[in-house]
Amino acid sequence: MELKERFLNDLQQINPNLDLALIERAYETAERYHEGQLRKSGEPYLVHPVEVAKILAELGMDENTLVAGLLHDTVEDTSYSEEALKADFGEEVALLVDGVTKLGTLVYESKEERQAENLRKMFLAMSKDIRVLIIKLSDRLHNLRTINYMNEDQIREKCKETLEIYAPLASRLGIYTMKFELEDIALKQLDPEAYYDLVSQVKTKKHQREDNINKVISEIKESLNELNIKYDITGRSKHFYSIYRKMKYQNKQLEEIFDLTAIRIIVESVKDCYAVLGIVHTMWKPIPGRFKDYIAMPKPNRYQSLHTTVIGDSGEPFEIQIRTYEMHRIAEYGIAAHWKYKEGVSENREDRDEGKLAWLRQTLEWQKDLNDPKEFMETLKVDLFSNQVFVFTPKGDVIELPAGSTPLDFAFKIHSAIGVKCIGAKVNGKMVPIDHTLRNGNIVEIVTSSNSKGPSIDWLKIAQSSNARNKIRGWLKKESKSDNTDKGREMLEKYAKRKGYDSQQILKGQYINKCAKALHLASADDLYTAIGSGGVLLSKVVTMLLSYYHDEKQSELRRKEKSEQAEESKKKVKRKEQTGVTVKGVDNLLIRFSKCCNPVPGDEIVGFITKGRGISVHRKDCINVLTLPEEERQRFIEVEWDKQKENMSYDTDINILAEDRKGLFSDLSRVCEDMDVHIAGVNAKSAKDGIVNITMTLSISNTSQIEKILRSLRGVPGVADVYRAII
Repeated sequence: MELKERFLNDLQQINPNLDLALIERAYETAERYHEGQLRKSGEPYLVHPVEVAKILAELGMDENTLVAGLLHDTVEDTSYSEEALKADFGEEVALLVDGVTKLGTLVYESKEERQAENLRKMFLAMSKDIRVLIIKLSDRLHNLRTINYMNEDQIREKCKETLEIYAPLASRLGIYTMKFELEDIALKQLDPEAYYDLVSQVKTKKHQREDNINKVISEIKESLNELNIKYDITGRSKHFYSIYRKMKYQNKQLEEIFDLTAIRIIVESVKDCYAVLGIVHTMWKPIPGRFKDYIAMPKPNRYQSLHTTVIGDSGEPFEIQIRTYEMHRIAEYGIAAHWKYKEGVSENREDRDEGKLAWLRQTLEWQKDLNDPKEFMETLKVDLFSNQVFVFTPKGDVIELPAGSTPLDFAFKIHSAIGVKCIGAKVNGKMVPIDHTLRNGNIVEIVTSSNSKGPSIDWLKIAQSSNARNKIRGWLKKESKSDNTDKGREMLEKYAKRKGYDSQQILKGQYINKCAKALHLASADDLYTAIGSGGVLLSKVVTMLLSYYHDEKQSELRRKEKSEQAEESKKKVKRKEQTGVTVKGVDNLLIRFSKCCNPVPGDEIVGFITKGRGISVHRKDCINVLTLPEEERQRFIEVEWDKQKENMSYDTDINILAEDRKGLFSDLSRVCEDMDVHIAGVNAKSAKDGIVNITMTLSISNTSQIEKILRSLRGVPGVADVYRAII
């Protein structure tokens, strides 16, 4: 009860106009369904949704958003159904909760696929209601505030994902208060040494900077008072992650960062902003190239402000930011500052807000064409969250592009028809090639030709935006029905046959598609077209295809060997009481050795409680143990070797890579015989390169014996390597 009262009182102080009765009902629902659940810290799980709702309230969000924040984990983690949620709190809240809910019921082949699909779903929900993302960001922020209770791998994964995905999303929405905190927490966890070293450096000269800032503020106040305008003036320190990035990626020392601290002046009107700027530039000398007018040219997330860096009386540079009170609210809280669901917001304002989120619709368009999860994630990180460059059309319209963009990106942003006919561009009146890097403020005019042959494969390397690359891929896909496709396929087949390779084997679809993706092409047809047009070397493609073919064959051999070993093991007598392993504190359990790592005395081992097959004993360094999901690790159980059964023998597999010669197996067998080691099974596979891969199943007593037999086998003539096998 104390938690609820404190929570409701906090909300009342943050926003007295909230419908507390509705929020209290949502709190009681969350409390009922999360009852008995605990966080990793040991505190009641309810604390998490409560803190998420408080973060949302501090951002100025409406009641339905706070209700969704309180209930965002109920459908996924409790028995509360989506239908019940909709009946209790309405369809709007249900849609918000559904958008935040992870895709926990589906099975994915990789972590990248799961992450990509979660983000795809979130983007789709965001396109309908941006509050989905604001709830997700609040959820991530509280999780990071309490991340110390996770294990080291989880902490690194969550913090890396935060820096790559969630902090840039907060920046896209202009919620800088959240962005800065997310980045600083992630930095502290990922690189604590650098973080605390930076904190120490900043702290060393803190008092000196504060004295300089206070002196500057005092001087500015004297001048501003003469203007007879309303203003607020404060000092602002740059957050640690931003300093860290500048020092690391721009190779700067702390003293070289001009905006380490800044003066922020907030006034009532745009006219006052420029008046204050004029006063500042008469008081101190501005540094050339360091003035930025984000009022005339706002950032995509609606951020507006004047930034200028000047040289102080002491010779130290410092930054001054000038903005209106309205601009400051947007700078702190982004889209949440002008929330369209707030009372009294006009339709025109809603339309403008929707226009600022055009990047969402663009993301939904290009993500449909990307089936590879890794490609989706990389494109998302590179394009959606990259720094921006702003250029002008000859008519003066502002075009926003990712930093590093070229005239090709500009052309396709204007229209696909212009992009495919592009042969060059004029930048500030001068001709430039299509791979020219555009800069802020450039005036760009695209030069087209009706005789242009259209995009080539090389254009995919030149274009920097996903918009342009996807349109180029689409054009190439459409044109892939041309003669170049058939020509390329025929050239590849002839080349493979001429080199003595079985073209029917290496030119299978699975290998071709994999090769196309590796070369950043969308499909096999694109690859054939590239070959037919001379865009890709035949020898390079064939080398890649052979590599994929041999990898697949090796995988098939391993699967076959594993199957044969399984069949062989069925013929052997099952070891129950005679395993030589005991479970601490428990008797009469079925114990068996795992075939993936074949432990023997001397190995560090761990038991795993299987479903219906007793205890499976693994080596602690077994890959299947190391990669086991966290929720499955609860089924580990402590086991130990039985010292009373030290004379038992255990089957273990030894892999031998050797020159394929007559008498090899005889020599290997003689070594085993001399060491009194029984050979329980042999499997050998020859390759075209004269190398044979032999798997010998040996009856071994302990790890010391294994090391001795390995050393002896390595001394056999023609043997390249001998190692203990792990499936």
